[in-house]
Amino acid sequence: MTSTRVQATEPEDLARIWVERANAGDAEGLAALYEPDAVMAFPMGVEHVGREAIRAAFEGMLKHVTHFEDEETLPTLRIGDLALTSTSPADRSRGRYQVARRQPDGTWLRILHSSGYFEE
Repeated sequence: MTSTRVQATEPEDLARIWVERANAGDAEGLAALYEPDAVMAFPMGVEHVGREAIRAAFEGMLKHVTHFEDEETLPTLRIGDLALTSTSPADRSRGRYQVARRQPDGTWLRILHSSGYFEE
């Protein structure tokens, strides 16, 4: 499927784009925000390695949660082509942290993602 999805031109764009795609129920689009070998911890303590595993995790999540709120973006830390981003969680969980890397075309993708949500 050919896609014309919006890409992140700054690392801070990733959180907003994530919410848009999640609210659209687009697990494939969510996974596309990650590098092919990215690692995501969601819920905290459960690792998903690689874009396909991340997509599957989001498919499961979207079966239970269908609406997400934009969250306050906290200051980004950058060094070269790497950026540490975070948001202040609307759901009062323990926080969300992402490491993103600038791609050769200038867009940004996540390489590490940890969500403060714990599975009960």
